[in-house]
Amino acid sequence: VAKAIRDMVVRGAPAIGCAAAFGVVLGKGAPKAYDALRKSRPTAVNLFWALARMKKARDLEAEARAIYEEDVAANRALGERGAELIPAGARVMTHCNTGALATAGHGTALGVVRSAKGKKVSVIACETRPYLQGARLTAWECLQEGIPCTLITDSMAGHLMSCGDVDVVIVGADRIAANGDVANKIGTYSLAVMAKRHGIPFYVAAPLSSFDPQIPDGSHITIEERPADEVLGYRKLRWAPKGVQVRNPAFDVTPAELITGIICEKGVILQPNRERLAALR
Repeated sequence: VAKAIRDMVVRGAPAIGCAAAFGVVLGKGAPKAYDALRKSRPTAVNLFWALARMKKARDLEAEARAIYEEDVAANRALGERGAELIPAGARVMTHCNTGALATAGHGTALGVVRSAKGKKVSVIACETRPYLQGARLTAWECLQEGIPCTLITDSMAGHLMSCGDVDVVIVGADRIAANGDVANKIGTYSLAVMAKRHGIPFYVAAPLSSFDPQIPDGSHITIEERPADEVLGYRKLRWAPKGVQVRNPAFDVTPAELITGIICEKGVILQPNRERLAALR
């Protein structure tokens, strides 16, 4: 399970948390199982949250199932709350993959879109370089759900916003700091800056398991660096010249002041800050 998380066979913060919980079950609660899972990926707080819960549990399988079922329920709840914010016919830009494939079920940001499906909304999916979760997964999920979806390269987002082709941006989160700063898939920060410039609402959708009150702000969040091969090409195909240096941070941090609101199962925190997030606890 740890290898599956590390190799991104399982990805998406809520899904990672659920997988880690069942990994503990498979490892029969052995210390080495916890250690291997803890070291698999550093940014998604759901992983550490799930492991902490499993550490306290007497019945490991029952606790893992509870974590799974609670995530599905949380996603459905935040989906309904978020759907209230989406205008009829809205063109929703999203990033990475935040649907059922990234969670225990229903999804976070894409779950909001699913819940608003009756409003005739459509999705603009950023391809999400370098791992292409938007192109490979979000587009597929939208097609399965019958939600109109337009796929774009990441560099097209600002142009579409400037043309008035985007009504709202909704993304997920891998970790939300105590002050409302959000770590999410690389490229999220850029979308938030552009949305602010063009007066487009920018929402983050995440269950409470993605909130980390122990982290004061985004500067304290560990940002994972992924292998260079992900940028140099795809699988056996290489398009970059041999010898070029690579940076591949998997996440970036969006400051709270750029976020219109954070959608969770308890409601919507508008203009998130330390005091408003603390009130959730």
